Formats: sequence, C-alpha cells, structure tokens
Amino acid sequence: MTFSLVARSADAQLFGVAIASSSPAVAARCAHARAAAGAVATQNITDPALGPAILERLLRGAAADAALAAALGATSFADFRQVLAIAARGPPVVHSGVHALGVVGHAVGTHAAAAGNLLAHGAVPQAMVEAFESADAALHLGERLLRALRAGAARGGEAGPVHSAGVLVVRDVGWPIVDLRVDWSEADPIAELVRVWDVYSPQIDDYVWRAIDPRRAPSFGVPGDPNLPSR
Repeated sequence: MTFSLVARSADAQLFGVAIASSSPAVAARCAHARAAAGAVATQNITDPALGPAILERLLRGAAADAALAAALGATSFADFRQVLAIAARGPPVVHSGVHALGVVGHAVGTHAAAAGNLLAHGAVPQAMVEAFESADAALHLGERLLRALRAGAARGGEAGPVHSAGVLVVRDVGWPIVDLRVDWSEADPIAELVRVWDVYSPQIDDYVWRAIDPRRAPSFGVPGDPNLPSR
C-alpha cells in the first residue's frame, strides 16, 4: 500500500519525508515533519495522529525509539501501524505491527530509514536508503529524498499501481519549505512529482526570503510584477 523514507541532513538542519502509495493523497495523511524535532511517516492502516504525537516528544528531547514507543503505547491498535521516525540525533527507527499488510520491509541507515507494506519486493526499503545515503550530500535534501523514492519504485515499489506521492521538507522556519504532492494520478505520480520539484526547487530560498525579509527577496518575474525589470 505504501513505501516511504524519513531523513535528515547531516547537520540536522533539515528533515523530510518522501512517500508513495496506491491510496489517494498519501502525503496529506502520512508525512509529518517539524523543524528542530525530526520527521515521521505513519502508514499501513494509518493513524495520522501518531505523527504530531511523536514529533512533540522529539521536540522535547526524546530519542526516536522512545518517542515512537511512547506514542504507540498511548494508543490502541499499534499492531496495525507501520511508523518511521527520525530525530535530530541518534539512529532512526521503524515499527511494523504484526498486522502490516502483504510483503513488509524496512531498512535503517545513518541519516535515513525506509519502510513499506504490500511491497513488490522486500528489498525496496534498502534500495531507498542506499540511494539516499549515496547521493551527494551537497544536494538539497528534497532532491535526495526524491532520488530515494525513485530508487524504491525502480526496485519494484508497491505490488500494485502507485497513484499518489509527496515530498515534505522542513528547516528552521515555522512552515514547510517544501510540501509538494501528487494526490492522484493514473499514470506515474512519482515522475509527476519530480516534474513539480524541478519547477519549484530553484525558488525554495526565494519564498523563504519573501517571508523573512521581502526587501531582500527577488522579484516574482511574472507579468504585472512591479519589480520586474523593463525591457
């Protein structure tokens, strides 16, 4: 039903999630991240409330394993959940309940963890972690997340057709700097997501500056923009 990866930059300044599923709008329910705290993916038969619950504990300084265990312990039906979590420090963790669907797998790296259910192949998560951690660290975290998602799809992805995908990235501002989604596609939502990323990624810092200090922000470069240079 879903395969995903949670990750952080080596300096723990950025956290993110990349996710794809046969279900519609998977990122809207399953991708969670918070600056200075970490990132969480909640999937399988998902309980979206687990994401904020884990992130709140991470923000208070809990390790990823303790935050995950505490959040699951405070709810019913942990056996139906698959959850990935990464904090600013320490190894990422994955929980796959005994009622996780179909072929289930996970892999844990230094700065990323991947997991999935109803997978075409149990090696999908390992392919995702390897793609993330072998990518040039100078690349934007969002680019590395998408490379991991594409690697998972190339390794087989989900057993059935994938219809939605998303990528979420946070940093030291109070909103996601990247929150891109393809909520339904009959074709290839991951490829469509990459196309959206290619348009949006050169403008990420511009949008941050427009919020922090519009005086330092570049023009929008569209007709009607008073700051657009005349020709």
